[in-house]
Amino acid sequence: MNKTKRKIFEISMKLFAEKGYDATSIEEITATVGVAKGTLYYHFTSKEEIFNFLIEEGMKLLKNSIEIKTEKLENSLDKIRAIILIQVKVIKKYENLITIVLSQIWGNEERNNTCKKYVFDYIKTIEDIVKEGIIKGEIINKDPEVLSSEIFALTCTSLIYKLKTNQEINIKEMYEELEETVISGIKKM
Repeated sequence: MNKTKRKIFEISMKLFAEKGYDATSIEEITATVGVAKGTLYYHFTSKEEIFNFLIEEGMKLLKNSIEIKTEKLENSLDKIRAIILIQVKVIKKYENLITIVLSQIWGNEERNNTCKKYVFDYIKTIEDIVKEGIIKGEIINKDPEVLSSEIFALTCTSLIYKLKTNQEINIKEMYEELEETVISGIKKM
């Protein structure tokens, strides 16, 4: 991605997260980036295309990170631990992306459905690991869809914690709290 496209991408993500998709205009994006509309349209055909690119690239990054970190692990609980750590790191580093995805998941417009698709696809990655853990006898025999959704949702609470306390997330402390809660809740005794 060239420098101008990256700047458009980053500024759009910041504006969408702070103001919301509907309240952010192309004019505001171009003014904040410091480019003409023609330059923006050279890289993206519309605000919707910027949004879709942002969600697709961000969720792909998260899913790829999970696959790389878990592929060599044998134990399902270790894979879940890796997922928790990656999610906390991603939430801290890419807070705007997660804010956008979570704020746009509700509704039935195209962008809402795009966010749902990527979130559900990501949760399916967790679900596959949970199913594997159930089969191996490492994870309690409960509904894998529910467990995987809970794991995703619980780690997203670190963003809510940050908003509530107005404090930066300490990755190590947040990971330890979530890891203990999740693993103790799903580990087969």
